Amino acid sequence: MRALLPDIGYVGIGFTMPKDLWPIFKQNRHLLHDLPALGAEVIQQWVNSKYGARILVLVVQHTFGASLNFNCHLHILVSAGGLQESRGHWIARIRFPKAPLMRMWKYAVITYLRAALKANVLKSDLHAKQLLRILKAQYERDFWIIDVDHCKSKQHFLGYVARYVRRPPIAQRRFVKVTEREVEFLTKDKKLKRAVPTRYSVEQFIALWADHVPDRYRHATRYFGLLAPGTKSRTWAALFVLLGQERRPRPKRLSWRNSLRQCFGVDPLVDRTGEPIKWVRRQKPVVSGLAG
Repeated sequence: MRALLPDIGYVGIGFTMPKDLWPIFKQNRHLLHDLPALGAEVIQQWVNSKYGARILVLVVQHTFGASLNFNCHLHILVSAGGLQESRGHWIARIRFPKAPLMRMWKYAVITYLRAALKANVLKSDLHAKQLLRILKAQYERDFWIIDVDHCKSKQHFLGYVARYVRRPPIAQRRFVKVTEREVEFLTKDKKLKRAVPTRYSVEQFIALWADHVPDRYRHATRYFGLLAPGTKSRTWAALFVLLGQERRPRPKRLSWRNSLRQCFGVDPLVDRTGEPIKWVRRQKPVVSGLAG
């Protein structure tokens, strides 16, 4: 993906929400799918209202915190410039101020949850009136945390989010002990500013891990704005011409063998003695005499 994006400068934006709202999305996983679209639309509306332009938007959704707790938030890569389609003009620099984006994001999330509750598609152990009070309180909060940072490079951002898109929530190096009864791993304590051990029973650990497995047919990375599939097919070639850049060919996909070599340093087609494994034939399954 990095090689296919034009060289125009990029900004990383992080959208979070108060922890009081996390249980609502955890209990209503069908609502999670709309969060990337909400975040992308907030940014696109801001750019359109101030600059009359469209930008490239790539959204990666995460659902976990450092200790495997459920913490739904968005990591968004946006182009630092935008296309004014009416004039066929590229704006080289667009500002993304935190305060208005935060207010728009807060309004989008709370309005969405209120609409879901009204449409009776939001389930909760709480009564509807209790939910409405929670939503009202969170909407009236002065501050929701969002981050806006100019990316050092496309590779820097994509390398960061790819760790969570293509790999498990916890790196193997963080595991301290795994027994038949308990799993212990290291978690970074931001207050103490050091790693501390976190322990769960095996059953608790599996249950927490399962919360972060994407639902079937749900994509971890989604594209909007000028990167949306429908828009990209119509404007991508013209965009590169307008920018005066050469459109690079799509890189060849790594084979499963090379992927394992690159990521894990293991060649799956070499046996334990170092000899290459060769394809001989497919063996038909043998029915055991105990079957039936």
